[in-house]
Amino acid sequence: MKKIFYLGNCGTCQRILEELQPGPAFEMREIKSLGIQPDEIEEMKTRAGSYEALFSRRAMKYRSMGLNNMTLGEDDYRRYILEEYTFLKRPVIILDDQIFVGSTKKVVEAAKNALQAEAV
Repeated sequence: MKKIFYLGNCGTCQRILEELQPGPAFEMREIKSLGIQPDEIEEMKTRAGSYEALFSRRAMKYRSMGLNNMTLGEDDYRRYILEEYTFLKRPVIILDDQIFVGSTKKVVEAAKNALQAEAV
């Protein structure tokens, strides 16, 4: 399975996609227009280990909704990601049994290396 979940109007996502050049084998999922389905978030959680690993605390709504003052559990993280696309840390790149979540330099480099290794 090869999927990338991204936000179309996010400059960071666009920069990373340009850098990775994933190719036509990837299913590209623009999360604002297409949303995130329950089975997709389950699949991501299985690979990432937790919903918390997929949850973005940098989303503007995190503070505006007062979530920063609450103790959230796994069910909460799942619910918020499904209710509001902005809570998914992005991009999420699924390459077979591997998952790469977020835009840190380390994650992007690991994804790039995995894509290059697969191309060989």
